Amino acid sequence: MRLYLAKLVRKYRAGRPQFSSKLDQLLKTSQIRASGPSVMRRAPATSEAVTLLPQDQDSRQSLVRVFDDRDGLAAPILPAALAKQIDDIVSERKERAKLAAHGIRPTRSAILVGPPGVGKTLSARYIATQINKPLWVLDLTTVMSSLLGKTGNNLRLVFESAKQNEAVLLLDEVDSIAKRRSDDSDVGELKRLVTAILQEVDNWPDSGLLLAATNHPELIDPALWRRFDAILRFDVSDREGVALAIGRFLDRDAQQFGPWINLMASSLMGQSLSDVERAILTMRRNALIHQIPPARLAVDLAIRHAGELDKNARRDLAISLAKEGAMSHNQISELTGVARDTLRKYAGPSPLKGRGHKKE
Repeated sequence: MRLYLAKLVRKYRAGRPQFSSKLDQLLKTSQIRASGPSVMRRAPATSEAVTLLPQDQDSRQSLVRVFDDRDGLAAPILPAALAKQIDDIVSERKERAKLAAHGIRPTRSAILVGPPGVGKTLSARYIATQINKPLWVLDLTTVMSSLLGKTGNNLRLVFESAKQNEAVLLLDEVDSIAKRRSDDSDVGELKRLVTAILQEVDNWPDSGLLLAATNHPELIDPALWRRFDAILRFDVSDREGVALAIGRFLDRDAQQFGPWINLMASSLMGQSLSDVERAILTMRRNALIHQIPPARLAVDLAIRHAGELDKNARRDLAISLAKEGAMSHNQISELTGVARDTLRKYAGPSPLKGRGHKKE
């Protein structure tokens, strides 16, 4: 326990120094002893309560990972309809008393569906931040056990702790523990876990919020879908969303790369925002360390990704390249397969002749 408090002191020292100081004083003056075999214990009360996380009884490892972004977290870049769904969930939590006065329950549970890297976990963190709570994420590596019955016990411990603390709990990769019960490859215990999760979703209290996330909705037991109050569907961003993300990821280099953001967005269409962030970070490194001009980096990015784009995205990329005058129409046509007549129609005559690149 003393080690855990010491870890909290270090964690909050920079962002919340007063809280850290109180914890440090508590650590120095208190003698904390185990009071029995319980796997959950609470430290003596301070002006800001210290919540002890549920632990595996044998390994003593935490069964959840915690994201505490209450000091601030930028809103995720999402389509307008999805962003409104998230804002509505937040508004309902903030107006819970008003809803209760009219006999209306707020959204208590939601499942976030979509491919990797599209902002599901970030959106869950944002929701928690907006209602001034940390996000608890179920740690499957600790929860899952080969011992009969232990996985179920761990899962129930997490659920009970989350409800007691009115936490925002995220069941990440929920398809791993809530597969279709008709799947003959799964053992009986995992099928019992599905039943337990169904009951928890049905009975989750208004005071908490239960979220789940999956990359594989086809694997989830159909009965689970009907239990969630809301379904949030995520997908890769459109060109406008990618451009907004690029501007954010460029940070202090946004002005330097500014003229090429639209071309970069066309090149990265269809990529997850995680992949977009990695690509932009690589470009920033190359610009700083190797002194490569942004125009050259943007064109190289287009050349690398042209073959990954669908027909409409290649057309958009070709037009962007032509408007920027970074390559001749001949080169653009060879790279993207878009006819030169199309380029002339939407971008005007080529400022370059032949096959040479525009000079920097």
